[in-house]
Amino acid sequence: MPRNRTLAWTALIVALVVTVFPFYWMLRTALTPAHQLLTDNTGLWPRHPTLINFRRVIGLTTLAQNQAAGGSGAQLDFLLYLRNSLIYCTLIATAQTFFCAMAGYALARLRFRGRDLLFSVFVLSLMVPPIFTLLPNFALMKDLGWLGSFAGMVAPTFLMTPFAVFFLRQFFLSIPREIEEAATIDGAGKWTQFWRVIVPMSRGPLFTIGLITAVWAWKDYLWPLLVGPDPGTRVLTAGLGIFLQQSPNTAPDWTGLMAGSVLTVVPVALLLIFFGKRLVESMSFTGIK
Repeated sequence: MPRNRTLAWTALIVALVVTVFPFYWMLRTALTPAHQLLTDNTGLWPRHPTLINFRRVIGLTTLAQNQAAGGSGAQLDFLLYLRNSLIYCTLIATAQTFFCAMAGYALARLRFRGRDLLFSVFVLSLMVPPIFTLLPNFALMKDLGWLGSFAGMVAPTFLMTPFAVFFLRQFFLSIPREIEEAATIDGAGKWTQFWRVIVPMSRGPLFTIGLITAVWAWKDYLWPLLVGPDPGTRVLTAGLGIFLQQSPNTAPDWTGLMAGSVLTVVPVALLLIFFGKRLVESMSFTGIK
């Protein structure tokens, strides 16, 4: 048993190092002066760490200071893109959790013609790659005149996604019907049962779906890039791509790009640090292994 425990801990540590090391190297690159990137790439820590890359990405330096620091002079309106990402993630996570909860409850408890067929369609849609729906959704947003707006960015995933509906439906099925029958005896209708009984009992799964959706929306790149190309709606992931395109093809601004990437990861990391325990508890509550 001690030997098995040692092997398990060794495998866990190795997996942790392999997972975390790319993020550490991203931070190391961000702290390295741009003109020393190619010469100072052998140690685990830069010989002359600096915060200039973060300062110029945030916009605290002038163009002359950027170029003097070895940067390309590319600009990244970090605070504006951060605001756009927060709006994008909040809208999708909040609305999707709300509507998926209602859809999951309807598929789990309400009886109506075609319910099982509708649920089968939801399950089958899980096997459709998102790239297949990219062009039809883009054409629809163009016809609606929603290109360059938050409405067009959030519309395809605003109401629900198949996974969230499936996840919540399976949890609602595990709730004993006797609880709702007792509420019915007290005179509560389906809507009251859902809000007063089911939702308070489902805070764990709802929180899980909300957090997963927020993280997915935060790292989404292709759809926001196509539908929200204007600076007023551009999110951080798309902004980093534009930042890289502004760099000369012969010498990409890797230090600035890594600094921007580190700043982009920070909000999600803080979200998982503060709510990670709640997520684990909710997964245990739903019986997920």
